[in-house]
Amino acid sequence: MRTRRVTNAALVSAGAVLLASAAVAVAVPAGAAAAGCRVNYSVSSQWQGGFGANVTITNLGDAVTSWTLTWSYTAGQTVTQAWNTTLTQSGTAVTARNVGYNGAIATNGTVSFGFNGSWTGSNPDPTIFALNGVGCTGGTEPTPPPTDPPPTDPPPTGPADITVNSATKYQTVDGFGAAQSIWGSAWSTTDTQTLVGMGANQLGLSIVRTGLSPESSEWATHVNSLKTAKSYGSNVKILASPWTAPATWKTNNSRVNGGKLKTDYYDDYANHLNSYVQYMRGQGVPIDVTSVQNEPDWHPDYDSMDWSGTELRTFVRDQGTKVQNTKLMVAEAVNMNYNFTDPTLNDATARNNIGYIGGHLYGTEESGRLRPYSLAEQHNKPVWMTEWNLHAADGGGSNIWGNPANTAVWNETLDDIMRTVHKSMEANWNAYIWWYGKRYYSFIGDGEAAFGTTAGAPLKRGYAFSQYAKYVRPGYQRVALTKSSKASPLEVTAYQGDGKITLVILNRSNSAVNNAVIQAPQNVSRAEHYLTSQNANAASQPTTVNGGQATINVGARSISTLVFTL
Repeated sequence: MRTRRVTNAALVSAGAVLLASAAVAVAVPAGAAAAGCRVNYSVSSQWQGGFGANVTITNLGDAVTSWTLTWSYTAGQTVTQAWNTTLTQSGTAVTARNVGYNGAIATNGTVSFGFNGSWTGSNPDPTIFALNGVGCTGGTEPTPPPTDPPPTDPPPTGPADITVNSATKYQTVDGFGAAQSIWGSAWSTTDTQTLVGMGANQLGLSIVRTGLSPESSEWATHVNSLKTAKSYGSNVKILASPWTAPATWKTNNSRVNGGKLKTDYYDDYANHLNSYVQYMRGQGVPIDVTSVQNEPDWHPDYDSMDWSGTELRTFVRDQGTKVQNTKLMVAEAVNMNYNFTDPTLNDATARNNIGYIGGHLYGTEESGRLRPYSLAEQHNKPVWMTEWNLHAADGGGSNIWGNPANTAVWNETLDDIMRTVHKSMEANWNAYIWWYGKRYYSFIGDGEAAFGTTAGAPLKRGYAFSQYAKYVRPGYQRVALTKSSKASPLEVTAYQGDGKITLVILNRSNSAVNNAVIQAPQNVSRAEHYLTSQNANAASQPTTVNGGQATINVGARSISTLVFTL
């Protein structure tokens, strides 16, 4: 990470890239707004193609309750996300204005805000700022030189802190993903590219979950986004999940409130699933996995349908072969309840008609099932976690989701979501699929004003999830590792594939683990280290490589990925 700090009469402290705009006057006395004001602009983190910045305005004067700060960028930087301010950009000009929760000036006349941005080539600081249309006149301080990362000690010749043992192998990873809106509009092309792409500020998802509507007239809704995911992403798989059969085939004659599929419609339902798969195939969207039912053990007042485990077994045993050009999944129960999957796994004919076991994470850990599913492993059926949704941090205020520096958001992301991804991998599960990929609490913002996110812009949770999704690719195999006492605070999994060894490292402790030595199974040609924390978004970190070892600093309260190229 490279940190810069610039202070002068015309500087702003920012947490991303912003472009200055022409001075804009507001209904505030100009003298009160600008006399003696000072702007502090600091780049808090910078990575290839992006950066974060923080801005503090001081000496505003107690009388100022509404402010507009403007500046310009000289190297083509573009603002992508902001918090505690309303930020717009026109060409090279950037304008920041107060928002409702950051409008009143403190008694010392100070306000602060931040933002993220993108850059190419170079990222020089802005040099001229205007407050309420008048240049700041608080004097100038010299700009300190860039702060380099602390030097690392030479790699030791003794035991490593983390040693990868690729001779011991576990599950093959199918991917990491998220769901489209099941009942709403489709992802745009740009949204889809951000979610599945492998470039800068893209998240690398390799599974997209989509709803299989009971109405064939609705099937076209997601065709374009699914085609984009398949063509733009790398080895992206599509999972189609039905919430209900058509109402007339059910015992309650309704799409909602559960109700069972009538047994004399089992063949119609199999043909319905098959028709969807063939329709999508004809549109250029192969459906890799088709679930028989989303949450057969839950009957809410929206699309839903009830099954027992024996009914699911009977359906896939007798009707499963009718669904062609895809692999069936059973049964996406709410908490990976084995009662809904064991009957199928214990029946040879039914078992041969399915490809995957699915389940959700609601209450799974509490019920003791966030662990290896031995019966599925015995019969070589990959286990996918196909849904979880948590955003309890809402209690801290809705606008927190657009602020990557918010502690409640980061704590929930690291301690709940990322921790369960880690535990799912340790449980030998083959995939982890979050709920909606585009939502204010998810991977990219949905633009709802009340929640403070920018539509389509990557969120902190998305960058954290990408530490798995982008670097642990479909087909990689998890391998064993050992840790020293120094590395004991770290939660680590390792993977091998495509001529690489990849480690995902969670440090949920409040202390950094510096100069951690990672031992690969053989000499490596290069090592790359990327880290996400409250202050960094998948930012490249310094590494020291010597033979088969790399030395890295693992920041406190972070998730990072180390990639060895063999």
